[in-house]
Amino acid sequence: MFSVAFAHAQETFTRADTLKGTITKERAWWDVLHYDLHVSFNEKDSSIFGSNKILYKVLDKNSTIQIDLMQPMQIDSVFQNSKRCEWKRDGNTVFISLPEQTVNEQNEVLIYFHGKPHAAKLPPWDGGIIWKKDKNNNAWISVACQGIGAQVWFPNKDHQYDEPDSVSIHITANQELTSVSNGNLISIKEKANETKTYHWKTVNPINNYNIIPYIGRYENFSDTLHGKGGVLEINYWVLQEHLEKAKAWFKDVKPMLRCYEDWFGKYPFYEDGYKIVEAPHLGMEHQSAIAYGNKFQNGYVGQDWSNTGWGLKWDFIVVHESGHEWFGNNITAQDAADNWIHESFTCYAENLYTEYLFGKKAGAEYVIGTRSEIKNDKPMIGVYNVNQNGSGDVYWKGANMLHTLRQIVNNDSLWKEMFRGLNRTFWHQTVITQQIENYMSSFLKLNLTPFFNQYLRTAQVPTFEYKIKKNKVLYRWVNCVKDFDMPVKIFVNVNEKELWLNPKTKRQKISVKAKTFAVDKNFYVRVKKR
Repeated sequence: MFSVAFAHAQETFTRADTLKGTITKERAWWDVLHYDLHVSFNEKDSSIFGSNKILYKVLDKNSTIQIDLMQPMQIDSVFQNSKRCEWKRDGNTVFISLPEQTVNEQNEVLIYFHGKPHAAKLPPWDGGIIWKKDKNNNAWISVACQGIGAQVWFPNKDHQYDEPDSVSIHITANQELTSVSNGNLISIKEKANETKTYHWKTVNPINNYNIIPYIGRYENFSDTLHGKGGVLEINYWVLQEHLEKAKAWFKDVKPMLRCYEDWFGKYPFYEDGYKIVEAPHLGMEHQSAIAYGNKFQNGYVGQDWSNTGWGLKWDFIVVHESGHEWFGNNITAQDAADNWIHESFTCYAENLYTEYLFGKKAGAEYVIGTRSEIKNDKPMIGVYNVNQNGSGDVYWKGANMLHTLRQIVNNDSLWKEMFRGLNRTFWHQTVITQQIENYMSSFLKLNLTPFFNQYLRTAQVPTFEYKIKKNKVLYRWVNCVKDFDMPVKIFVNVNEKELWLNPKTKRQKISVKAKTFAVDKNFYVRVKKR
């Protein structure tokens, strides 16, 4: 047995990383309440210009406010109470000098900006603004900015810990195009310069990377779901040439939403509706306006991550990105280092949806099949305060971690109520890992500290080591953290007998006549025979 330290390899971070990822004193003193965002898009020269009026509450005394806007985007002017404010840049960070602030007051700062924003090279992974054409040579514009941040295209408080409680977004573009965004459509105004402005509004908290414009030759069709929160308005915005295909394709959306409401509780954004918008990239979880680019096919652009066949029974982008409405959008990690909260629960939702359609065995086979994608290169939790994610294993390893925990709980009613309770308890909140860990431990009445330390904070896979000696089996956990004591289900003599053992890091023994000794494959562990 050896102990594993909770440490990442030495990495070098810059001042820019710290300014981006830290709740600095220039961020901490104010709480963002509302963005009133106006942006005009010019596809001819890939430029945008506009303004963002930020309503905020003063929490503490300070007069310097940190706003984030990525170069080469430029600020033109800043005003508070009609008075021009001074500012200075530090890379992608802007420090604005404001008049004296009074605690508990609500104030506004109005920022005018323009520029040619960073263009996405490989959206949504290498993000930025997307300037594309559809097959009929019409402009097709959007943004994908998780990771790189909403600062890539408009000035804002670009940190996950503080979400605006609501957003108004006014999108101006060529009058022949339709502009779609989060929430509900409030108005459409034609301008004299052959443009149209679409005003959309959300009334629920939303994280910055989810505030997204979609501009194209869109057609709309709609539906409703009578769900746990009442009547949910469902809208689909697709390119004109895909209208009829989309009407047939999205028939599985309502059953999927019913599945998620059953497992996780009511859809978190009834007031803002649910929509799927065809996007010029693969897809993203943009709150109440899911980006869809999977080309109307099952799997992940035709691929089954599990290699079992189950992943080709449903559209990966619809199922995965919609799951984020609960985990990622309703419950949001305060720091990018904790983004396992978004991805692990949402990947596990794929397994639950497979189970909903085809049974528990199919769901288990799907999630177990995804283990071939796990790298165990570094811990799932990243480095805090520098806007850094952990390992890409937050997807498949995270899902298998949760699947393993389900086996330990061994009570599906309790397991389901735990998911519902998470979404009730942290409704529309930003959280840290410890809050999620504490809730799950308390609700399930289990000490999960060693479990989460192992799976989240190390890249080691716990290994069940055993030795058969006459009519005894000696066993223990190795390759694990101190005090790791996860119970595990064992099959003796090829399913002849089922045993539950509670191995420790110190060797234990059991008297049993065993020719073979196998760990239930539903546990994400390794097995080593001595």
